[in-house]
Amino acid sequence: MRIGVPKEIKNHEYRVGLTPAGVQEFTSQGHSVWVQQHAGESIGFSDDDYRKAGATLVATAEEVFEQAEIIIKVKEPQPQECRLLNSKHLLFTYLHLAADRQQTDLLLASGCTAVAYETVEDAQGRLPLLAPMSEVAGRMAIQAGAHCLEKAQQGRGVLLAGVPGVAPANVMILGGGVVGTNAARMALGMGANVTILDKSIPRLRQLDELYGPNLKTLYATSHNIEEQLRDADMVVGAVLVPGAAAPKLVRREHLASMQRGAVLVDVAIDQGGCFETSHATTHANPTYVVDGIVHYCVANMPGAVARTSTLALTNATLPYALQLANKGLAALQEDKGFAAGLNIHAGKLCHAGVGEAFNLPSISPAEALS
Repeated sequence: MRIGVPKEIKNHEYRVGLTPAGVQEFTSQGHSVWVQQHAGESIGFSDDDYRKAGATLVATAEEVFEQAEIIIKVKEPQPQECRLLNSKHLLFTYLHLAADRQQTDLLLASGCTAVAYETVEDAQGRLPLLAPMSEVAGRMAIQAGAHCLEKAQQGRGVLLAGVPGVAPANVMILGGGVVGTNAARMALGMGANVTILDKSIPRLRQLDELYGPNLKTLYATSHNIEEQLRDADMVVGAVLVPGAAAPKLVRREHLASMQRGAVLVDVAIDQGGCFETSHATTHANPTYVVDGIVHYCVANMPGAVARTSTLALTNATLPYALQLANKGLAALQEDKGFAAGLNIHAGKLCHAGVGEAFNLPSISPAEALS
């Protein structure tokens, strides 16, 4: 099988779909790999490292797409990349289609097969290819939010940990999944007062057992959310509905009750965001202010720590990518959880959540592959 790894082109995106070690795994199993020049250079993977691992280096993305049958990326393909795809291609990357109608339409028109990292499931129904970046994003949310609280960033001028005689900041986390748990861990470690809200009592019980009285847990009713917003210095949006648009848990009218200079960090922005006033930002311009509230809505947060993120991501994706190379679509047919990653195949939408987001017809992965 011919594998292609283009250089990522999204704003301030330095991650890469395969490391040289990953390339070596493919070439040792008889596959050929084409890598675009400088794809991993900014995070310490030189072109020479890829050559030594057995890759063929080419100058342009067009050459990668022309040669490859499987395209391995990190972020969703940008419009110019979508137009390089055709029916011979199997695209394996993050897609987040429910927040991106243009990408959805372009991928459907291309005729390609697109498997999304974020909807692949394991035997327990967990999301193994989303988890590593959720861990990174959850930890980064507190780091970024703490910076945004500084007065020079238009924040309240509050130190997350406080100091002796001065209370620490109040951090509110919406969602107790992987992002929320990692955000709570970081915020507690920095000395903040932390409250996490979720609709799963078993999950809240697990968090209580894990962190004890240092972490406050609340059931996520509208009333509890509104009450907590009044005193929050930082709110982390960490709600996930796999493959579908995120629910809007904080509406614009809620901002009026918040403290001026408080910070909203929307980690769900890839799926449309869980704050009504959210819109995607970049690392170049990460924040904006609405009604006195600072919004941090960077759509590729883990890209800021691109080496750590690349290593964590490829540790998880490599076994699945090798299955695709070794078995083709049979890898999906043999594994129902892997098949859950199939979002688009031969011009058909294969994820119900994306169909609901855009009022488009969809079929199941099993139907698409039959």
